[in-house]
Amino acid sequence: MFAVMLALLPAPAFADALVDNVDGITLDADGKVVRFTGLVLTTDGKVVRLLGEKDKRPEKLDWRADMKGRVMLPGFVDAHGHVMELGFRALELDLSGTKSLDEAKARIAAYAAANPERKWILGGGWNQEAWGLGRFPTAADLDAVVADRPVFLSRVDGHAGWANSAAIKAAGVTAKSVSPPGGRIEKAGLLPSGVFVDAAQELIRKAVPAIQPKERDVAFVKAQTALLSMGITATADMGTTVDEWLTYRRMGDRGALRVRIMSYGSGIDDTVRIGGTGPTPWLYADKLKLVGVKLYGDGALGSRGAWLKAPYADAPRERGLGFMTDTVIRNLMSRAAMDNYQVAVHAIGDAANAQVLGAVEELAETYKGDRRWRIEHAQIVDPADLKRFGQHGIIASMQPVHQTSDRTMAEARLGAARLAGAYAWKSMLANGSRLAFGSDYPVESPDPFAGWAAAFTRQGADDQPFGGWQPQEAVTREQAWAAFTQGGAYAGFAEDKFGRLGVGQRADFVIVDRDPIAASAAELRATKVQETWVGGEKVWERK
Repeated sequence: MFAVMLALLPAPAFADALVDNVDGITLDADGKVVRFTGLVLTTDGKVVRLLGEKDKRPEKLDWRADMKGRVMLPGFVDAHGHVMELGFRALELDLSGTKSLDEAKARIAAYAAANPERKWILGGGWNQEAWGLGRFPTAADLDAVVADRPVFLSRVDGHAGWANSAAIKAAGVTAKSVSPPGGRIEKAGLLPSGVFVDAAQELIRKAVPAIQPKERDVAFVKAQTALLSMGITATADMGTTVDEWLTYRRMGDRGALRVRIMSYGSGIDDTVRIGGTGPTPWLYADKLKLVGVKLYGDGALGSRGAWLKAPYADAPRERGLGFMTDTVIRNLMSRAAMDNYQVAVHAIGDAANAQVLGAVEELAETYKGDRRWRIEHAQIVDPADLKRFGQHGIIASMQPVHQTSDRTMAEARLGAARLAGAYAWKSMLANGSRLAFGSDYPVESPDPFAGWAAAFTRQGADDQPFGGWQPQEAVTREQAWAAFTQGGAYAGFAEDKFGRLGVGQRADFVIVDRDPIAASAAELRATKVQETWVGGEKVWERK
């Protein structure tokens, strides 16, 4: 009987795996740097303990990996990205990095010639500001290179689309077409000029052929590989549609889901269709969860769709686009909160940020507890409103690379007198808000090292401007790192799952070619990921 009882007792637990001989660096729960030389894991990929150089290594192991003294960091958590858009950007026409309209036209012509079977030419990445064009591009510009089939290309920020005449005709848009709420049809006289801002893009998109599931699967694999290659082991997916959710589920069912996805549904309808009565549980060993809903409060600065309290300095008749009335935003946020969906609202202009803050302040009286209301981007904030971010547990989900990309445009759009609350990372922390950093890929590259360097220097890769742009808003190197790891996890209610290398956390880590704490800003930007591990499994390696 005693032997039988012994057999029924749980077997003694011991560590099952060891990643050893590392120059390990992580942050603890308080944001302090911790160094270690070994990482003990369980068989299901959770951290058991960190080992110092003199600590005894476990004797009983299922496996051991020798990293030969290379640098290990926790995997990065991108707090704001668009997974499927990143994948499709790799498959479609990509105008990112073009420096002029002529260069863009040459790339469009080459793509059209190389893809004669495509009934529509789709893609994006154009930026009239980077071209120095001084205006939006037109349908006529596109017609000059592709006139035989529809072309529709998203602006780099996704807040405007550029169509040729064939696309406009296929969509049935005419001089009589009216701009929808939250959108604007750019006009040349009475006729559509070819650019459709924010909600007006749907006038063209409704005519675009439906994307097939197989195409979505290919796009996902492209996106996942890109993220893992840059050391991103977890990401928030902002605006997940039902079709995109089904893609993630197909990948999970096949055992092909490697990156962790914190999903925010695209509006209330898709969120409820995915989650039903509330957020899903974590699926596929903490790889996928519907956390909340993504709402849009306004557009973007580049297309003058960001909703401002005062007119644009470079367009005195424009104040941007507020997508929701005060009543509508409260109703939508309340509908989400009553089923415990986390609410994330895109707000770039100071009027949009003020509107979201006001809605949170009112709804927080009804919806108590740990809600972690999120404001995405929070780029232009009235200094008088900054202190409001520290109330009701609001998370400022911001993207450092936007500041380096947008600074000259922001100066033109706003004027020098209105920049005090622009990209105000340090003020967010000082006022008690939680920072979560990301990239907004594919608007920007998902490379976290570029964002990390921008956050503490307020400079771009060209080291401009000297001393940093609005340098009083720089955060420390460690604060920036925390925002790109723990901050992103916390923003998605996942801080008990990942975001740092600590006991009980998922063993998500990257091996890189240098120590980011000791590196200069330029060296940090040049950092290369050599290996990426998720849950104690190597999922990507540089060849």
